[in-house]
Amino acid sequence: MNINRRTLLQSIPAAALLSATDLAASSSNQPSAMPNSTTVYELRIYHVNEGKLPALLARFRDHTIAIFTRHNMRTLAFWTPTDDPQKSNTLVYILVHPSREAADANWKSFRVDPEWISVRDQSEANGKLVEKIDSTFLALTDFSPPIR
Repeated sequence: MNINRRTLLQSIPAAALLSATDLAASSSNQPSAMPNSTTVYELRIYHVNEGKLPALLARFRDHTIAIFTRHNMRTLAFWTPTDDPQKSNTLVYILVHPSREAADANWKSFRVDPEWISVRDQSEANGKLVEKIDSTFLALTDFSPPIR
């Protein structure tokens, strides 16, 4: 089932985004770079094939995040919806890139990474995990609270 992106975004309270960010920043021992005027945030919504969400979450947890890090793709946070029908077939996350050009280069290098190709192929041995991915690039407004 496809979901309306606006409906999904409206269901994620802004406070939840900030709370997750503040929590991650305060619990991390590593300093995180402050965004600058070229920083872009990439909102990604995965529409997952039926019954495949646990496998997709495992792939991110066990492999994808580390591969993202190698390709300069910083993850801000991950969410799964709490209400039906999206809770069993949707993953939402935000990546942080230094610029839109960097995002394009990051994704280009990620897609040809031999470890990623192997992980993807192994995880999809019994069928594709994701039906569709929505990607939206975002810039902070001048009145947005800072993201650490």
